[in-house]
Amino acid sequence: MALDELRDEDEVFDQGDIKYVVDKNLLNQVKPIKVDYVSSAMGSGFSITSNMAMGGGCGSGCSC
Repeated sequence: MALDELRDEDEVFDQGDIKYVVDKNLLNQVKPIKVDYVSSAMGSGFSITSNMAMGGGCGSGCSC
């Protein structure tokens, strides 16, 4: 995934080889946020968790 242009509303985080961007307004709503790379028998990928209350069917947290 790539971004074309950063916006004034974006906060950039650089963690070693990984750079990610979060909208500053959203960041204030989801703090603390945790980004992890996980690997299991089901596969591997990034897991993003926060304390942000989610509406709808997925419960109180979200993992992508």
